[in-house]
Order: sequence, then C-alpha cells, then structure tokens
Amino acid sequence: MDISELFWNADIEQLKAGYVEEKETFICLVCGEKVEKGIIYPHQAVLLEAERFMKLHIEQEHGSMFHYLISLNKKLTGLTDHQNSLLRLFYEGKSDTEIQAGLNIGSSSTIRNHRFVLKEKERQAKIFLTMMELLKEKDDHAPSFLPLHKNATMVDDRYNMTEEEQQDVEKKFFPEGTDGPLIKFPKKEKQKLATLRVIVKRFELEKVYSEKEINEVLKNVYADFVTLRRYLIEYGFLDRKDDGSGYWVKN
Repeated sequence: MDISELFWNADIEQLKAGYVEEKETFICLVCGEKVEKGIIYPHQAVLLEAERFMKLHIEQEHGSMFHYLISLNKKLTGLTDHQNSLLRLFYEGKSDTEIQAGLNIGSSSTIRNHRFVLKEKERQAKIFLTMMELLKEKDDHAPSFLPLHKNATMVDDRYNMTEEEQQDVEKKFFPEGTDGPLIKFPKKEKQKLATLRVIVKRFELEKVYSEKEINEVLKNVYADFVTLRRYLIEYGFLDRKDDGSGYWVKN
C-alpha cells in the first residue's frame, strides 16, 4: 500500500498522530518514513523507543500535523482561504481581539459567527462520515476508486478513476509493463494522470535529484522527458527548487 492509500485509509486519531502502526513498523503518513519496532534509536544524548522516535520524526521533519493538513489543497480540505486563515490563528491561540486586528475584521461578533460556522461544518462532517461508513456496509456495487495523492493540485473529474481503469491505461501506454517505456504521452488529462502515477514510482522518496539525474530517469521512460518533468511538477507529484538545482518526490 503506498503512502497516499495509507493516508486516506487512516482514521482521525491516526491522522492527528501523523503515523500508523503496523505489525513490525510505525509509518509516517506524510512521507512514508518507517521506524522498526524493537529497536532503540539514539537522539542526541537520549535513547528513544520506536514510537517516540516516530513522534520526534514528525515534529522535526513536518512540524505539526495541523499545519501539514491545513496546507493541503483547498479541494481536499474544503476550506475557503478565509476559513484557512482563521483556523491557523485559532490554532496559534490568538484571541478574538488579536484576530480582529490581524485580519481587519469589523467586530468580535463577526469572529464568533465564523467560529459557529466552523463548528457547524464539524457537525456536518461527523454526520456525513457516519453515513458513509454505514453505506460501505450496504453498497456492494461501489467501484474501487484510486486514492488521491495528497499534493494533488487540480482535484476534479480527472481523478475519478477506478483501479480497473488505471490498469487499462497502464496496459495501453506501457505495453512492456510499468517498468518499461511509455509508448506515447496521452492527450486526455485523465490518462495523463494515470501515466504520471506510474512514472513517479521510478523515483526514490526522500532523495533530492539534480536536473540531470531527473532527466536521465525520465529519458528511460519517454523521449520527451521535458514534457514528463513539467507535468510531474504541475500535477504535484514532484517539487523542485526555484533555480531548478534540485528535484524530489513531493510528500
């Protein structure tokens, strides 16, 4: 199971913690880092057991899970820019007076109204999640949709793809298998996304690539490696430094 699947299958408590526990490991839901159980990990002058070391990893590498989650695409969080700003300030412990001044909001009663709207959104989310869980027990005809990757930049109908549809695209555009070359880059956006899902797996997580290294990997996939590189960045699979000197798989 890849990191996006783990992320979307995690329950609320796991998302709050930022990691999931499996039989022999703890896995970070942000980057996929694994910490093996039964091993003591040194940190400065302290020895840490595996779960505490995973918590330290999340603190040091990703800050808080709140800030990571709220930085996701607004299509994934369902928040407006204004709601996003308010939630950040609430989380930072700002008073209504400080928020009123910082966001130039007319009165404190306006902020109280925003708090009420957010609370209403929470109640609606709980009811909706409960209904969806109950639906899973009855809906035997629901297709198996592929999970969104967490850094999706354009969440729309192109992500409406089942596992079977993904396999069909792979067979059509990677006839020698997903480790083989791409015979052509699709014109349809939905098929482009499906091929990019395959291509990004050629790169190692947590590794920073030079532009030359990125190009070498992509040349083995398709002659027009520049197009592949551009779309991998555009769709949120890869990130890069502003000067193009480093590329990496986006967490």
